[in-house]
Amino acid sequence: MVRKSYVTKTFLNKVSLWKDRPPLLGNLDIELTERCNNNCVHCYINLPADDTSAREKELSTEQIKDILREAVSLGCIELRFTGGEPLLRVDFEELYIFARKLGLKVTLFTNATLITPGLVRLFIHIPPLRDIEISLYGMKKSTYEAISRVSGSYKAAWNGINLLLKNKVPFIVKAPLLPQNKSEMEEFESWRSTIPWEDESSPFTVFFDLRGRRDNIRKNELIKRLRMKPKELLRLFTIRKGYYRDIEEMKEFCRKFMRPQGDKLFFCGSGRGGCVDAYGYFQPCMMLRDPDMVYDLKKGTLQDALKNFFPKMKERKATNPEYLSRCAKCFLVGLCEQCPAKSWMEQGTLDTPVEYLCRMAHAEARYFGLLKDGELAWEVIDWQERVKKFYNS
Repeated sequence: MVRKSYVTKTFLNKVSLWKDRPPLLGNLDIELTERCNNNCVHCYINLPADDTSAREKELSTEQIKDILREAVSLGCIELRFTGGEPLLRVDFEELYIFARKLGLKVTLFTNATLITPGLVRLFIHIPPLRDIEISLYGMKKSTYEAISRVSGSYKAAWNGINLLLKNKVPFIVKAPLLPQNKSEMEEFESWRSTIPWEDESSPFTVFFDLRGRRDNIRKNELIKRLRMKPKELLRLFTIRKGYYRDIEEMKEFCRKFMRPQGDKLFFCGSGRGGCVDAYGYFQPCMMLRDPDMVYDLKKGTLQDALKNFFPKMKERKATNPEYLSRCAKCFLVGLCEQCPAKSWMEQGTLDTPVEYLCRMAHAEARYFGLLKDGELAWEVIDWQERVKKFYNS
């Protein structure tokens, strides 16, 4: 008698979990709070940790659990808890355990200052299945706290990092590249290379977004002053090739998507996943906070947003004459960060060209040989030949 196995083993990449039909929701970000115990000079979202008004408006534990249940029912398997500082939520452990019991793979964005031995034991006992992502602002106390603007934050962050290291809980560490910490780049990279599970991706963030709520003009002006000038960024790029972009990956992206987009506003993947903010509004991406482009989950469902609201939203066309004469005719999509979210943060509209991003994209294009000095990308006729040459270089 031949026994038949009840289990057939195969490789995950050889099967379709969804029978050739992708899930309605593949991933979800939840901003548990906009509050943070740091006050970083470059941050686009942080409210004070003791902001009672903000805390009272945040989603309750049960409301978040309901959202997670629906997310899983729609096929979601990837969850990111972010903020603000998500560990400020007193119910963080409860929400984390609930998410993992649902089968979600969890990524945690944190500054590590609130990592405790208890949390480390939790991450060991119930692994998140995705590396924790830590923002580190400096290798020295003076540098770190010049950016965080909170006394004691340097010690707290390194205590948290060392707890994770000691207990072999995997994490990724990244640093915003700011005037305050630029001199520590080599020291940071040297230390980072000692972490067993770190990969070779760039550890630095160089583009800083403005406040998506458009609620603090003074803070936005500070963030603008922290941004590198195009020439400065390219000089650094030349010296440390690949430090902020994977060149081969960028070439492939350019080959696929480098072309004029016409009056189309949305040419990214926004709306396939989404971000729930701290107050229950579902956004097509984390940065797009235009009140007309978000969906109130207290009055509806994730499914309705994904099937009905987001598709209609993505049909929006550009109408701004300046956008239509420039961005709509420009082929530098693979280099430029221009999108409705960036336009909203910078200008308060969805279709106004962002000059900073335009200058940066043109500087990179000249560096890669896609543009000649003085050329404007939206005036180039032979862009297809130039993109092909760049891809094959």
